[in-house]
Amino acid sequence: MDSIHMYGGNFLRGETKIQGSKNAVLPILAASLLIKGTCVIENCPRIADVYHMQNLLQELGCTVTWSGNQITVDASYVNENSMGGESVRRMRSSVMLLGALLGRIGEVAMTYPGGCVIGKRPIDLHLTSLSQMGVEIVEEEYHFTAKVKKLKGVDYTMPFPSVGATENMILAAALAEGTTVIRNAAKEPEITALCEFLKAAGANIEGVETKVLTITGVKELHEVKYKVPNDRIVAGTYLIAALACSGSIFLEQAPIEHLHALIETAKHMGGNITVNGDGLGIDVIRRIKAIPCLKTEVYDGFPTDLQSQIMAAMAVAKGESIIEETIFENRFRIVDELRKMGADIRTEKNRAYIIGRKRLEGAVVEAEELRGGAALVVAGLSAKGKTVVNNRHFIERGYEDICRDFRNLGADINIG
Repeated sequence: MDSIHMYGGNFLRGETKIQGSKNAVLPILAASLLIKGTCVIENCPRIADVYHMQNLLQELGCTVTWSGNQITVDASYVNENSMGGESVRRMRSSVMLLGALLGRIGEVAMTYPGGCVIGKRPIDLHLTSLSQMGVEIVEEEYHFTAKVKKLKGVDYTMPFPSVGATENMILAAALAEGTTVIRNAAKEPEITALCEFLKAAGANIEGVETKVLTITGVKELHEVKYKVPNDRIVAGTYLIAALACSGSIFLEQAPIEHLHALIETAKHMGGNITVNGDGLGIDVIRRIKAIPCLKTEVYDGFPTDLQSQIMAAMAVAKGESIIEETIFENRFRIVDELRKMGADIRTEKNRAYIIGRKRLEGAVVEAEELRGGAALVVAGLSAKGKTVVNNRHFIERGYEDICRDFRNLGADINIG
């Protein structure tokens, strides 16, 4: 069965280790295409999206091998420029291979990527920015082609600080002729990780962690070994679960420096946060308080990837909360499923109005996407009785083993 079963209502207690970052490792794997040799990537999470990326790299001619949570990519030979099939259709991040392939062989043919229902997420920003670098793009109904004789550096201002489009421009610019300046660039930690990986391989990148990136193209990149940072969204999901369920947990190797917005929110809701060199702890001893208004923003504001999870916690908070979603227009798909569990939530355009209840009721609910699925698990752990979350495969796109991790924290949860 493609489901997760849990009996909720228990306090969470214990500790669990945070996996490597999904959103960091995928563009790094794409970047390995730029290196005519072998790259070793440590702390790589064993999740569905990484396996899809592995399949795509192998289809392009790379050799990819695993050893524990270490993945080795040998991109000495790239003999294919066409990408289609299930891995592209099921994974949005397959678009990251666009900039890398253009940098490596100058030609790409691919079907439009899929993998998400949380919003339109058009790839127009990706294609427009790359076209400024001399790429000729021909779009058809189900696929497109992109060609360039030689990528040229450009001074370009992003109309919106898109993480994916910024990453694609970085990948294309690393081996381009001349200097590329990306203004209004995204500055999420995953952008920093990609830049660190490329710099370790010999790329010339300045302005990391700022909104203006300057990339001077180099002739070639060399082999590199790199450790992926830990996943801030996984850590945030588990921290929010402690808010919803109460208890005392410790998140080993949580990337504290990337969780400031969530930590402040957790404190306002009544969580007692402790931080040390090994990770982050949270103690919740009484019912959490509502947040009058929480707004999702680009980094370093409150992340949209934690909005569904915090909504699940707000559903059992004392008082009334408002969430304003500013990144993706369809992030409220979880609302109907939470209502099945007794949540009092109404939506109006990009706002959700939540009146907290003391306890949700267990129910059979359907995950429709990655973060919403994880949020339903959070809701189920806080609810009275049994909850079944169907479509587990969505959750496995980003969580290595969510059942194992929550069992480490004392939850009664298993694969159905």
